[in-house]
Amino acid sequence: MALSAVGLFLVGTAIVLWLPEAQGQALDQGGFSAIPVDVAYPAPELALTNMDGNGTSLVDYRGQVVLVNNWATWCPPCKAEMPTLQAFYESYADEGFVIVAIESGSPANEVAAFVRQYGLTFPVWLDAKGDALQAFQNFNLPSSYVIDRDGTVRLSWTGAVSRTVLEEYVAPLIEK
Repeated sequence: MALSAVGLFLVGTAIVLWLPEAQGQALDQGGFSAIPVDVAYPAPELALTNMDGNGTSLVDYRGQVVLVNNWATWCPPCKAEMPTLQAFYESYADEGFVIVAIESGSPANEVAAFVRQYGLTFPVWLDAKGDALQAFQNFNLPSSYVIDRDGTVRLSWTGAVSRTVLEEYVAPLIEK
């Protein structure tokens, strides 16, 4: 009986460690992906706290292309797209592109553990009150918005996104 419990524990642990990578690969290998909608409106004036406890704002990123990603640690499609977002960020960070991942409501220690588990290197903000969801008028997760260098929201989507879709829709805005 004890041996069976240990075996189940080891299998469960292996699945938990493998799952983030597998979910990201599924999106990149033709799994379902949200398609962005073209929009054109001024980016909201949004200021929150980053993982270091410092205040930060979308205005701080003016002059860069910013992908704002509203997500939560408990959200399966959010987890699925994180490896894809990280890889895309690494490819374009040197070209004036940044991802601002805004976590919706989890305690800072849980968010920090998530960031470590997924190896996230882009800015992560904490949003205990749902200010970002309110600012963008979309309470679904994940939801993402691309803000151009002049501060105009150009793309919007709800749901996990693939690398293929990011390359098709976001990369051209970065390369302008």
